[in-house]
Amino acid sequence: MKNIRQKTKAVRAGQARTPEREHSDPIFATSSFVFTSAEHAAEMFAEREIGNIYSRFTNPTTRAFESRLAALEGAQYCSGTASGMSAILTLCMSVLRSGDQIAATRGMFGSTVNLFCNILSRFGITTSFHSPSEICSAKLDSATRMIFIETPSNPLCEIVDIGQLAKVRDSLSDCILVVDNCACTPILQQPLALGADVVIHSSTKFLDGQGRAVGGAVVTNDENLANAVHGFLRTAGPSMSPFNAWIFHKGLETLSVRMKESCSSAKKIAQWLQNHPKVENVFYPGLKQHSGHELAARQQSDFGALLAFEVHGGKDEAWKLIDSVSIFSVTANLGDAKSTITHPASTTHSRVQESDRKRMGISDGLIRLSIGLEDVQDLIEDLQLALNSI
Repeated sequence: MKNIRQKTKAVRAGQARTPEREHSDPIFATSSFVFTSAEHAAEMFAEREIGNIYSRFTNPTTRAFESRLAALEGAQYCSGTASGMSAILTLCMSVLRSGDQIAATRGMFGSTVNLFCNILSRFGITTSFHSPSEICSAKLDSATRMIFIETPSNPLCEIVDIGQLAKVRDSLSDCILVVDNCACTPILQQPLALGADVVIHSSTKFLDGQGRAVGGAVVTNDENLANAVHGFLRTAGPSMSPFNAWIFHKGLETLSVRMKESCSSAKKIAQWLQNHPKVENVFYPGLKQHSGHELAARQQSDFGALLAFEVHGGKDEAWKLIDSVSIFSVTANLGDAKSTITHPASTTHSRVQESDRKRMGISDGLIRLSIGLEDVQDLIEDLQLALNSI
């Protein structure tokens, strides 16, 4: 399996057939596993023998998903978690302690910002925020133990140079570089190959691709990091359910074709929006005028299915437009086969202080789109009718 290509890995990696010789992967819907003897149980709990103990931290279905995602990311280790946010929390709780600092980019997903600023801060872990264009040249504190970035960011699709940040990481003592790869997936971007230590996923999004289940993952090639994450999951239990793992495992089989179609449609919509008189700005790295276009072209194989645009008139006009669509789903989720539309300032980033939102560039007139698998012309016509209403 090491020498096969991405599309084949997405379909074939991570499957271990049972004696039943099933073609599709089974769901091991069990909370616990049976031991052959008291001695066998003791050996398993002491980790002197490898196998299934309890589904909070060992389950064959979850392991199948973890193995397939690891193969796609070019990684040795992957731990599935209950959600994308629990993946970030699990990593932070596994490697950080009081007094440590995180260096992060502005403009990230609102819940990630809140986790860093309002929850981890209670435990003495502080966060400094930097613009995506400045973090590579920022003078980071010697106490920085984690550099955390989204690239492309949600919702403004800002691009960060992973390879350059890896050099910054190397200049610091005992620091790891973490990349949230949710928007690109391993089909479009390989952060570990570019120098990252850890990749974070919300498998809820494009990995599933149909909005069916909530989950996350922590992916790495570092054995010590992987062991720390597994140890936290075993004890604290923010675990992925076997049923959700099965959904994500099957979702990965179609990830490549879905991303190709969605990226193609997103680029056409972005190009159409940039020429519309009622649209002020369009944020999509596939557009040549986007500040991160050249960098995205170097470190990604395509430009993604996420984009945002601003309309004149602020929140009132943005809400009016959103209320006027008929095909786009008005929901804050992304990465679905169904295209979605949302107003970040009042949804995904509503708990971020207004002054911070302004620094991030998230205006009241900003609208985010996640492009799915509908006919692109239908999506453009839907947006045209909505724009006519403002």
